[in-house]
Amino acid sequence: MKTPKKTPKHHRDIIVIGASTGGVTALMELVKALPADFPAPIFVVMHVPADSPGTLPQLLNTVSALKARHPQDGEVVEPGVIYVARPDHHLLLEGDRVLVARGPKENRFRPSIDALFRSAAYTYGPRAIGVVLTGYLDDGTSGLWSVQRMGGVAVVQEPQDAEQPSMPTNALEFVAADHVVPLAQMGTLLVGLIQERAPAKPRLPAAELDLLKIELTIAKQGGGFELGIIDKGKLTPFTCPDCHGALTQLIEGKLIRYRCHTGHAYTVSALLSEVTESVESMLYQSMRGLEETKMLLQNLGRHFADDLQEAVAALFFRKADETGHQARIVHESILKHEALSGDLQFERKKLA
Repeated sequence: MKTPKKTPKHHRDIIVIGASTGGVTALMELVKALPADFPAPIFVVMHVPADSPGTLPQLLNTVSALKARHPQDGEVVEPGVIYVARPDHHLLLEGDRVLVARGPKENRFRPSIDALFRSAAYTYGPRAIGVVLTGYLDDGTSGLWSVQRMGGVAVVQEPQDAEQPSMPTNALEFVAADHVVPLAQMGTLLVGLIQERAPAKPRLPAAELDLLKIELTIAKQGGGFELGIIDKGKLTPFTCPDCHGALTQLIEGKLIRYRCHTGHAYTVSALLSEVTESVESMLYQSMRGLEETKMLLQNLGRHFADDLQEAVAALFFRKADETGHQARIVHESILKHEALSGDLQFERKKLA
């Protein structure tokens, strides 16, 4: 087996990849195309349930000439290694080390693609290459924007080539990607990109760099309120679907995001999806309460009927019928309720 050689630090030599639905197949195809002497470390976040056994490294090792593994917190980055985020842990970069942390969820996910991408952008600047693959909704869009903003390269899988095109489509809506390619060409592209010299770091406003640093600290340890995240954007009347904390609106180019004061983060798509989902849950709770009320009223009506108090029994039965009618109205509302997300914009474009 060939030994990977370190690329010079003035080259693009840090690759961060994000995937969700369809990601296992996509990642296996991608890493299979990389040579054994690939000289750059690769960092991968794929959305998996918190209780997942975390078998992605083993699956990648069956097809890749490179070694894939879950990193330990604080270990030094090595070339030619595929570092895969552990379930329920953020994968972050700081200096020449890998961080494994359980900071607040972003877009309902931990690990978060955005958190990884931002850490690569902040730590490595133009040396970073961000790759968004197949997946649902838009985790990765904000992080990819940061990678490109800090001078790195933005790569997106061709949406029509993706098993689930939402993540690539959303990324392309808000980021002018440097490369949009099908998966079959991704390996060759990455081999070529790591041969490129990295340009100088762009000069960005201090406030923008400060926000990026704060968000990385939140991903590591939380504590958004103490870090002053509320003052970094526009305070909104909305509340966090996770903890009900106050949400601050943040703007990145055309992209709108939200952070709560405890640290949870949402894009418009993720927030809208979560809010409409919670509405359905509350409607079901309302229907349950009304149906329980109806059953109690009926039970009391039967009790008074057995006790020969016919007028009282009739009153309870009438109230039970009225409550049942209310429950049916709520049920009809549930059937008409839609789970929405920011992907509505793409439906609008199809109709235009």
